[in-house]
Order: sequence, then structure tokens, then C-alpha cells
Amino acid sequence: MSKKRILVIDDETELVKAIEIRLKHAGYEVVTACDGLSGLEKAKSERPDLILLDILMPRMDGYQTLVELKALDKVKSIPVIMLTAESMIDDVSKAADSGADDYIVKPFSHATLLEKIHKALK
Repeated sequence: MSKKRILVIDDETELVKAIEIRLKHAGYEVVTACDGLSGLEKAKSERPDLILLDILMPRMDGYQTLVELKALDKVKSIPVIMLTAESMIDDVSKAADSGADDYIVKPFSHATLLEKIHKALK
């Protein structure tokens, strides 16, 4: 059985490195992108099993990236977990309305991240 591939789209390079290390240690293959536009391209070319997507990013925010992802037949069925410092109920609703499968508020624990990834990949 091949490793599950996770695409992490976030402009916070230190956070991305930390997530990448933790996910690789947990047995996942990790691909990264630093903004929504490059994330869309990576989603199309890499066909990940799951996407972790930040909301506040340059060039294209996470909501717009999510809408674009869900409009593409090749990648629209890939589960997306939003990562953000925004924890207001309106933000959670907007993420869900845009097609997100789950939502994690920064800062988060490694255990929470792995639990939500495992749940989304079932």
C-alpha cells in the first residue's frame, strides 16, 4: 500500500516545515505550496489524497483557492482541511460553505492535526 500524499498550502514557512516533519514521521508523503495559485497547480499535478489549506495567504486566499479546487473535476473530490488563525463562527461557516471538509484553528496540537487527517482520509 502506497503512502497517502498530503498537500500543505500555507505561506508560513516555519509552520509548513513543522507540519511536513510531523506528517512524514507519521508515514505520509508531503508536498507543499506557499500560496493559493501554486497550491492549485500542485493539486492538479500531484493529485494528493488530502489538502491542508491556510486561509490568509498572498496572491489568492484560502477561500478562493478552495472554490477553485472544488470547481476542477480532477481534484474536487479531494478532502480539504482549512488551517487558520481565524476562529470566528462566520469563518468556520464560510469554510464549510466553500466546500471544506474540516477546520483547524492555529495554534493546534500534533494530535489534533493527525486525528482530523485520519478522519478525513477514511
